[in-house]
Amino acid sequence: GSVNPDSEDYRALARTGFRGASVPVGVDPDGRERLEFIEGDVALPPYPAWARSDAALASVAALLAELHAASAGFDPSGLVWSDEMADPVGGSIICHNDVCLENVVFRDGSAVGLVDFDFCAPGRPVYDLAQFARMCVPIDDDVNASRLGWGSEDRPARLRSVADAYGLDPTGRGELLVVLDESMARGGEFVRRRVAAGDPNFIAMWNDMGGAERFDRRRRWWEAERPRFAAALRAG
Repeated sequence: GSVNPDSEDYRALARTGFRGASVPVGVDPDGRERLEFIEGDVALPPYPAWARSDAALASVAALLAELHAASAGFDPSGLVWSDEMADPVGGSIICHNDVCLENVVFRDGSAVGLVDFDFCAPGRPVYDLAQFARMCVPIDDDVNASRLGWGSEDRPARLRSVADAYGLDPTGRGELLVVLDESMARGGEFVRRRVAAGDPNFIAMWNDMGGAERFDRRRRWWEAERPRFAAALRAG
């Protein structure tokens, strides 16, 4: 979001007592934001075993629930937010929208902080949770998942673990599945936009992933595997 560093909005999250995000220090003359450092470990692909553990996954889901609870009293109206990865339906809760393992700080294998809030925006908490699950369960086919170091994890059980740790009720679990359906249908839109804009990093990523086939393959996989995920969520 875009806020005045001298305003109360800038430190609204910290004032709730939430300690899972860096506290802003200020903005330099060149526009760069300075934040307090969160001590810990950040996993990079190929992800190490400790970051792929069920306990690590559940700890991130619990931290995300704390973030959403802390954001509930904040009024986002009148402020400017990135719409690149925002919930297309919108909402009133500030969501991170990019909770991949690279954006989580761990200590002793447990999530203690979230970083890189560049894409945060108001939305529905279940949408934020779905994007996190998509990247960290992961909700992905074997070819794509293995490229990041994922192995033989029981992904339906891990999705249930996310729902449990977050505290989703049966209605919320149904909504989570619907948002995942929508995310799979839209898969690749963000990367396509960056490629169309000529971003060299995303062009290289697009080519390395195999272009549109990467997302088509994931959609076919989800269509075949969705019943297993739905059953796992119902069992929660």
